[in-house]
Parts: sequence; C-alpha cells; structure tokens
Amino acid sequence: MAPLPILLALTQILGRPTDNSITISVLGPEAEYFAEYGTKPGAYNGRTPVTASVEGKPLEILVGSLKPDLLYYYRLNHRAKGQADFEHGPEYTFHTQRKPGSVFVFGVQGDSHPERRDRMYQPDLYRLTLQNVVAARPDFYLTLGDDFNIEQLWNRNNFSSQSVGQLYINQRSFLGIAASSVPLFLVNGNHEQAARHLLNGKPDSVPVTVGNARNLYFPLPAPDAFYSGDTEPVEFVGLPRDYYSWTWGDALFITLDPYWHSPVQVDAGLGERGGQKSARDRDGWGITMGDTQYQWLKRTLEQSKARYKFVFAHHVNGTGRGAVEVARLNEWGGYSRNGEWEFDKKRPGWELPVHQLMVKHGVTIFFQGHDHLFARQEKDGIIYQETPNPADSTYTAFNREAYRSGDILPNAGFLRVTVSPANVKVDYIRGWLPKDETPEHKNGEVAFSYTAATGKQAK
Repeated sequence: MAPLPILLALTQILGRPTDNSITISVLGPEAEYFAEYGTKPGAYNGRTPVTASVEGKPLEILVGSLKPDLLYYYRLNHRAKGQADFEHGPEYTFHTQRKPGSVFVFGVQGDSHPERRDRMYQPDLYRLTLQNVVAARPDFYLTLGDDFNIEQLWNRNNFSSQSVGQLYINQRSFLGIAASSVPLFLVNGNHEQAARHLLNGKPDSVPVTVGNARNLYFPLPAPDAFYSGDTEPVEFVGLPRDYYSWTWGDALFITLDPYWHSPVQVDAGLGERGGQKSARDRDGWGITMGDTQYQWLKRTLEQSKARYKFVFAHHVNGTGRGAVEVARLNEWGGYSRNGEWEFDKKRPGWELPVHQLMVKHGVTIFFQGHDHLFARQEKDGIIYQETPNPADSTYTAFNREAYRSGDILPNAGFLRVTVSPANVKVDYIRGWLPKDETPEHKNGEVAFSYTAATGKQAK
C-alpha cells in the first residue's frame, strides 16, 4: 500500500453552494465531525449528524435545509478517538443563493503556480492575498487553473497518486484561508493535465489520477437541480466536474474546459517519457471544447434570463498568449492563422464561433488566466479580463508583449467583482509583502477599477 500524503493541518473548504445547501470538505486527523449553524453569530439552531472520517481522505459534510439569500454562521466540531467531548472550531460564515436584484461580491484569481518559487510564487504573499479575499467578503471565489502543476512530477519521475494528492493537499492549506468562509470553484488549466488525449484505458493514467485527486480534495459541482454541467462520465473517474454553470442574483456564471475534451494536446505537455510526446496542434483547429460542451454552452446562454453573464476559462482556446489578439482564431473566432474563414468547414453543426456566440447572448465579461498579469480589453462589447497571479513577489506583468491594447498592470493580487442591478464593478486588489510596501503602494490597495456597464474606468 502506498504511503498516505502528508497532512499539513486540518483544513475545511466550502463548495457547491445552492439556495438551500452547502458542502464542507474537511481534511484532518481521523476523528468524528459535525457542523453547527445558524443565522446569528454564536447561535446555532441547526447541526449535521456526527460522521467519522477515514484517515487521509476528506470528509464531505452536507449542510442542508437552509433558506435562500441568507448569511449563515457555522463552526466545525471534532472529537478524536477516545475523547468524550468535542472541540469547537472557529466561527465562519457563508451565504446562500442571492435573489435577483441583490448586491453581492465574488472574487477571481489567476495562476498561483506554487512550483515557481520566487519566480512567480511566494507563499507569504499568497497568504496575504487570500487574507485580502476574506476581507472582501465575497459570496464565492474562482481560481482559473495552473494551481496544480502535474508535468513537473511526471518529468522528474515522481508521478504517483500520493505525489499528486500532496499537490492538492498543499493548495488546501492556502485556499482554505479564504474557502473556510468563501465557497470555492476550480477551473482546470493546462498544467493540471486533466487531458483527454492522455487517456489510455488504464486506471493509473495521468488524467485519471489527477481527475480523481481534484474531485476528492475539492467539493466541485456536478449537474443537479441547481447546477448544469458536464454529464459525460470519464472511465475510472466518473463525472469530471470540469465545466458547469449556475445563477446567483442577477448573474449567470459559466466555466469552460477544453482540456478534458480535446483529442489533441492543447498546451503544456508531459515531455517524452513513457511514450508520451509533447506535440501541440499548431494549426489550432484540432484543439476543441467538443461538440457536447459547445452545445451545452449555447443552450445555457440561450435559456438564461440573467442581467449579467460571466464566462470563465483558463484561456481563449485553452492556449496561446493574449486575449482579443487571439479571439479571432479557430473555434473561438472562426478564422485560421492565415486569415481565412474556415469555421463552417471545421465546425459543422455549430451556430457561431464562441466569441460571436457570447456577443449574441450578451456576455458581460470573459475571465481568463494563463498569461500572468492584469489586462482589461474589450472586443465587440465583451470585456476580456486577464486575471493577475495572487502570489508573484516579483510584481511583474508577464507576457506584456502579447497585449497590444487595453489597461495593463503587473501582479500580484485578485479581482473583487461587485454585482448590482445598476452595474458590475471590477476592482483589482493588489497584494504587497510588508517589505515591499511604499507610501504609494500598500497591501490591499485598489490598483484599478472599472464598471462593466459603461466599460469606463470608475472614478
């Protein structure tokens, strides 16, 4: 039996919030756990059943029978084997689904890249950013991929279910700073290697291993009465929980994932070990989100009556650099790299390229990561928002040269998005280490703001 990954501390991650429920993923010492909750601080009139955990595996606690559009207070209680009394954890909060017309906040971060220590990642700065997230009090938080680098394990001959599990456990110790009170949604990036083209029919293949780790360590939504999403199971994984949508207040939220569905490599590969080759499709038309995901996206946009629509993915087409600069290419925009329109031939049965589909149905903002900077651009009325890295202590605008227009700022930080009936306001909240603060720049500052309704910088 393989050794279990090392637990850094007890962590709890909120996920799958709905109008009447939420899930708490608890990972800690083997013990008995239950949650207490209520609508006033310190007054808990509800509690979940006592459930025993299994060593090394997260325990999911469903908190149900909640009421819509309410702020709840909760605490986790645990009792180790042989103990008579339960120990009480700190009090945290969460909010159930907002009603239309409500004002609420959500947050977004780009690639944390914990494997790039001191080049794009500094753990103390990551903690500061996530503490800034807590201070913003968002209803939920999205990460846009490249939080779990798998090819580094593969290329160093260190790939195993244990080493992959450790990557996910390590991230829980950081993301749990916010996710104890802020439900978390993950989007796959290219470095996660949850990739269809790597499937080989074996239960220990790379995408199966990472897909199972992702779904084990983070409580992500599957299609049900509240969430729509990917209904096609992956052998040895089940539902991949890779793309999904939900409505909250006046807004529709949609996440996309080409990696689980493209028959060819989308971006970063595994090198040339064990028969796996790095061979991206330079033409670009082989890369795809797939017919099923496209038709689901089209249907989801058509059927939504939400005032605002937000789409999240790791990147336009899942690869490349830039945003509006590459939004005209392949299935995203319909043109080949030589400037020829080939959409009708390459994507028969698709109504419109993805960008044109989003324009038709009034998408407000498309959020992406991958490029490691803050960049706000606009194309045909849609804002393309590149999200900053949360932990880059070099404070660099990586890949700046790929962006030929728009508002560009360096790392690090996250986006605080306030949704109201009047407009959507996006604030770039900067993170600064104490040693790097100046009279002009302080941790938690608002480095840039704009309203999506007008597309102009807020005063």
